[in-house]
Amino acid sequence: MKPIPYGRQHIDEKDIEAVVQTLKSDFLTQGPKVSQFEEKFAAYVGSKYAVAVSNATSGLHLSVLALGLKKGDRVITTPITFAASANCVRYAGGEVWFADIEPDTYLLSLESTRKLIESKPKGFFKGIIPVDFAGLPVDMEAFNVLAKKHDLWIIEDACHAPGGYFTDSAGKKLMCGNAKYADTGIFSFHPVKHIACGEGGMITTNSEEVYNKLLLLRSHGITQNNMSENHGLWFYEMQELGFNYRLTDIQATLGIMQLAKNKAGVLNRNEIASRYKKAFGGKMKFQELPEGRYNAHHLFVIEVDNRKELYDYLREQKIYAQIHYIPVHTLPYYKKIGYQHADLTHAERYYSRCISLPMYPSLTDEEQEKVIKNVLVF
Repeated sequence: MKPIPYGRQHIDEKDIEAVVQTLKSDFLTQGPKVSQFEEKFAAYVGSKYAVAVSNATSGLHLSVLALGLKKGDRVITTPITFAASANCVRYAGGEVWFADIEPDTYLLSLESTRKLIESKPKGFFKGIIPVDFAGLPVDMEAFNVLAKKHDLWIIEDACHAPGGYFTDSAGKKLMCGNAKYADTGIFSFHPVKHIACGEGGMITTNSEEVYNKLLLLRSHGITQNNMSENHGLWFYEMQELGFNYRLTDIQATLGIMQLAKNKAGVLNRNEIASRYKKAFGGKMKFQELPEGRYNAHHLFVIEVDNRKELYDYLREQKIYAQIHYIPVHTLPYYKKIGYQHADLTHAERYYSRCISLPMYPSLTDEEQEKVIKNVLVF
């Protein structure tokens, strides 16, 4: 049997044909496919606006800038995430503060966040960046109540969760990253994510002001909106110091194709998760699924006592499990600058035991059975 990775993109002939057509078109970048992708994506998650960007990291960076983050401002996030969720704050000169996770869902703890906020005077923090870790939706409505009470903005890092959803107190099903209870939502189109564009990302928002700011910052801070009859079509203004964080039409074309298949892909991921749960139930711990939430299952994580030994054994069997993630506050850069301000016991215990098993729609029954057997035998 061929090696089994923890994640894998699925590109079919229709995807390839669509990209080839774009390659033969007049626009490889800054053309119609980007806006089409944005419109389709906004409709999919239920937001008013979507802004395609070069990757999710640039989406996080633009979001903190559009929300007014300044040097010295403080933002709370989870330590169990990829470093980009915290790094975006540092790019703008802000300070990152970590709150602990919930031990059963692995999500940023509302109570730990509340305690951290209330331990400081009002105005000490500017925002919160919760992460829909592994594809499980954060209770964004509850975080929104907390944020409003303390005048904080929220960026929902939904990179793991396109297709996931939660039910709010009104009984409405809301897709991850829909931006009803957050100022922006962030998505990733890295190859191991649900929607593979090679690289790429999307920012969602329901604020016209934030949307226009994102558009300006995405493309060098340049606009042609103020052109008058005294100027020709060449005229533009650079109003702010922006960035080149654009997505190409080539990537957007692939994104459109991948987005159309995501509903089926998420169903497939949940079927795979169900088989894992059936096999491991009562034998080992895995991520809890709270009532009213639907996990998009970017990852399937189990906890074991002998994590390193299991990891090495699986690799010997050509099963390439992964660890998600090394707690951000323990990385050398963050240790050096000393941003460890809370009791992070649950995050550190989780890291000592976690291992991510193969999870992707094209994982076959035979491959999954091999994974399960080897985990249980070990």
